[in-house]
Amino acid sequence: MPEIVLTLDGEKRTVRIERACPYHPPPKPLQSRVAYAAAHIVAKGDGIDWEQTLAYRRHLWSYGLGVAEAMDTAQRGMGLTWKMAREFIARSLAEAQGPMVCGAGTDQLGESAAIAEIIAAFEEQCEWIESRNGRVILMASRALARTARSADDYLRVYSKIFSQLQRPAILHWLGDAFDPHLAGYWGSSDLDEATETCLGLIRQHADKIDGIKISLLQARREIEMRGRLPAGVRMYTGDDFHFDELIRGDGARHSDALLGIFDAIAPVASAAIQALDNGRLDEYQRILAPAMPLSRLIFEAPTYFYKTGIVFLAWLNGHQDEFRLLGGLESARSIEHLSKLLILAEHAGVLRDPELACARMQGLLAK
Repeated sequence: MPEIVLTLDGEKRTVRIERACPYHPPPKPLQSRVAYAAAHIVAKGDGIDWEQTLAYRRHLWSYGLGVAEAMDTAQRGMGLTWKMAREFIARSLAEAQGPMVCGAGTDQLGESAAIAEIIAAFEEQCEWIESRNGRVILMASRALARTARSADDYLRVYSKIFSQLQRPAILHWLGDAFDPHLAGYWGSSDLDEATETCLGLIRQHADKIDGIKISLLQARREIEMRGRLPAGVRMYTGDDFHFDELIRGDGARHSDALLGIFDAIAPVASAAIQALDNGRLDEYQRILAPAMPLSRLIFEAPTYFYKTGIVFLAWLNGHQDEFRLLGGLESARSIEHLSKLLILAEHAGVLRDPELACARMQGLLAK
């Protein structure tokens, strides 16, 4: 079995990496939960490796997961422009092998924008996606967070967009742990007030909303909000710290999933949902429990650097030739952080080929 010497907590340790991923693509579609993986892009030099980016989406679809395209996991707002996003949304839609939703935002705007310009930017992206038969996920807008003076400004913008959509969309509330520019979203730094504004918007436009993705990393708040959603509106968990309990549910309600971590643990996530499909709650928990420490480390503060860990695992697993992110963000986490990720990935059953993973890690350590 492959062994590797890692520096952990200031000391060198020889670690054996031996557990390969035991999970396989499902024989039939997943049934008990709707599950999307927010997919990353494969960078090459200063651009995108289109074939490996699309191959990774085929990998996710093969495990029964949907693909959430052009989200923050794909470095939207951190190197990926709307022009670039358009191209790979179009390429992904052209060969989609499973469910897919596409991020629409306002990132074509500059630093300052009026409310009317923000509405126009959302309209441009939504219309472009829907004109290609894509489904929209409305991403949180940095421009709106900068410009809005009250909750009414948020309601004005989103109401205008919902009134024009051809198909129900997913609404995304991304917390400031993921993006500090989004602090005070929905017009208040008080999360109780922000929740009331968001729920009011959802109730007003429930026929145009498939669901809401909450990325606040607060399980209790998600559970409380989940219980107040109108009938037919889904809660999509974006909580990479507590998704196991939120997806499992409480017997009366559960969250579906739209998660960045599912990009990295697709085989594990698929196997866990298959266990739910078969009513095996103990098996579900057994499969996911080892993945939770991995997810919590990937998304530890500063959380917005989680993309480094996502891409690192894809590279270890041979899905891409280079450990690279746009803007050089592969260097955002320390080598000790990455060493811990390797160990936890093995425990979680995420590594396809432990020998390849160790060889690639050894090469990284030698640099």
